[in-house]
Amino acid sequence: MTLVDLEDLRAAQRRIAGTAVRTPLLPCPWAERPDGRRLWLKPESLQPTGAFKIRGAMNRLAALTAEERSRGVVAQSSGNHAQAVAYAAQRLGVKAVIVMPDTSPAVKIENTRSFGAEVLIVPAEQRDTVPAELAAKHGYVWVPPYDDPYIVAGQGTVGLEIAEDAPDELDTVLVPVSGGGLISGTAAALKLACPGVRVIGVEPELAADAQESLRKGVRTAWTVDQTYRTIADGLRTPSVGVLPFEHLTAYVDDIVTVSEQEIRDTVAILARRGRLVAEPSGAVAPAAYFHRAEELGGRVFAAVVSGGNLDPALLAELLAA
Repeated sequence: MTLVDLEDLRAAQRRIAGTAVRTPLLPCPWAERPDGRRLWLKPESLQPTGAFKIRGAMNRLAALTAEERSRGVVAQSSGNHAQAVAYAAQRLGVKAVIVMPDTSPAVKIENTRSFGAEVLIVPAEQRDTVPAELAAKHGYVWVPPYDDPYIVAGQGTVGLEIAEDAPDELDTVLVPVSGGGLISGTAAALKLACPGVRVIGVEPELAADAQESLRKGVRTAWTVDQTYRTIADGLRTPSVGVLPFEHLTAYVDDIVTVSEQEIRDTVAILARRGRLVAEPSGAVAPAAYFHRAEELGGRVFAAVVSGGNLDPALLAELLAA
């Protein structure tokens, strides 16, 4: 299976320019540790749709032929890929149908509809099967959330930007893992552009299928009942994709996990100290910096805050805890 290369990544960077924001790499002096460990944050929560997903979605849709655009697209997502595809489709004048599980946060459903997409709500176990049925019935182009080279390359522009902006002493980059698109592209970009940097994935303990897969050397699926226990709704994918797994095994140094309480605490830390609104899924990477130092090693870290789309009531709850 062909992995994305620097040419793919730079082509994606050109396609998404003007749609995805080139987010800054923020220094966090408030997070510096007595042992000299330092943190930089990559706030993808500042994207137009509130998460990194706009990068892959725009790269995929911008590469459609005129005939494919005329047919429209279908995608499945619990929220962030949904919003991204809807927004990219609106920008390009393409019809979008989005399949979302009935466990999706209301704010993500509302935001997806606000970009003009048709939203279909289905039971969680049908999220990944209904799009194929709709594509076969109506001729839509299926835009998967992670198992696609255009998606991987688009998400990988996060890694290109980190490589371009990072201080020379950066040694470790922390990236959340779900279906694997973000960490696949980001790890490829970093290993190809600055190979001395370690890339470590971060998952919730309650949805650690990617960690198990990487350590066993074979893709391992968790059930919906298992992964849907975590508060990090964007990281509930039962298994990493086929193409992302190839990138994980080639480029990712390790995957660590964080607890539900650590995720909750980090949402509050990022809001109070970093002045960043992060959804639970977006907080897992910095959570590893704050809570799993003994597993990580390293001294100068960058952590991807992958998204900030969370219900205001949940944010208030986590801040009040």
